[in-house]
Amino acid sequence: MDENTAQPELKIIFVMGVAGAGKTTIGRLLASEAKLPFYDGDDFHPPANIEKMRAGQALDDQDRAAWLAALNQQARAEATTTGAVIACSALKSAYRDILSAGLEHQVVWVFLQADYALIRDRLHNRSGHFMPPALLDSQFDILEPPSQALMPDLRQPPQQIVEQLVQDIFGSVQAEHRG
Repeated sequence: MDENTAQPELKIIFVMGVAGAGKTTIGRLLASEAKLPFYDGDDFHPPANIEKMRAGQALDDQDRAAWLAALNQQARAEATTTGAVIACSALKSAYRDILSAGLEHQVVWVFLQADYALIRDRLHNRSGHFMPPALLDSQFDILEPPSQALMPDLRQPPQQIVEQLVQDIFGSVQAEHRG
C-alpha cells in the first residue's frame, strides 16, 4: 500500500452545540461525505430524560451520567472498527472528558456555535422534537465552549460547511480517497 492509499487514523468526530445548532443536519451530512456511521446522541437518552425535557425541565449532571457513558461506549466501539460521527450537545468540559475517555488521540470536536437569536428562531420553527424552546436558556447557561475545536461558519450552507470540515479533518489527500 502506498502512502496515498494508507488507511487514515480512525476518527471519532463529535458534532456539538446547543439544541437547534444543526448537530444532526451537519452530523448526518458529514458522516455521509466521510463514509462513516452516524449516531445521534438524542437516540441514547433514557426515556426518563426525554420525558423530563418534554416537561420543560432541564437535565442535570446526574441525569446525563448514564447517557454520556453510553455515548462513550459507542464511540469506543466505533474507534476500533470504522470511526464515527456523533451528534451530541457536549455542553460542559466535564461532559467532553467523559465522552472522549479512552479516545483522546482520535477525537475531533466540531463546535456549532451560533448566537442565541438564531438558535431560538430555529427551535421555534422545528417540529417533532422533544426539546422545547423554553430550555434553550438552560443550555446557554451551562455551555462551556471548547478550547480545541473546529468552528465552522454557520452562515454557510450545510453542504459547504461539511466540505470544509472534511478538508480540515481528513486533509486533501484523504478527502480525495474517501469518495
